[in-house]
Amino acid sequence: MNFPIEVISRIFHVGTAICLIGGSVFSLFALLPAAKALDADARAKLMAGITTYWKRFVTIGTLLMLVTGFYNYFQAMPKHKGDGPYHMLIGIKMLLAFAIFFLAAALVGRSTKLQFIRDARGKWLTAIVLMAAVIVAISGYLKIRGVPEIVTTAPVIAETSAL
Repeated sequence: MNFPIEVISRIFHVGTAICLIGGSVFSLFALLPAAKALDADARAKLMAGITTYWKRFVTIGTLLMLVTGFYNYFQAMPKHKGDGPYHMLIGIKMLLAFAIFFLAAALVGRSTKLQFIRDARGKWLTAIVLMAAVIVAISGYLKIRGVPEIVTTAPVIAETSAL
């Protein structure tokens, strides 16, 4: 176990998640409702300004989440050999994280093909926040659950000889 690296990786992983999801929650529940009071031009200008800065957080945060997430994953794998429920839940967590990364990038991106996502910002931010809540629930459960003892040997069946 490489204790300092594992601790640093965990701090960066959780800290980055807090920043990114906190920003999404703030945007969904404070920024978007407040921006509705602005006229269309002012709202567009505000969103463009926020996107310019938030894009940096999304890009760097996604990179940090991927690097630290895969590091943490590969560190945990030997402890969970044969632990089917763990692998299933981690798989769900990873798929949800990839969906969040895609939506976050689409919300700050410039692709005309993904404009429909930016046009329905509230809907997609809601999806991000809900998926993040599921990820937090899975992570919390797996942390509390710990590493179960897995029986790796098959039971021996005694042969009976015919008389």
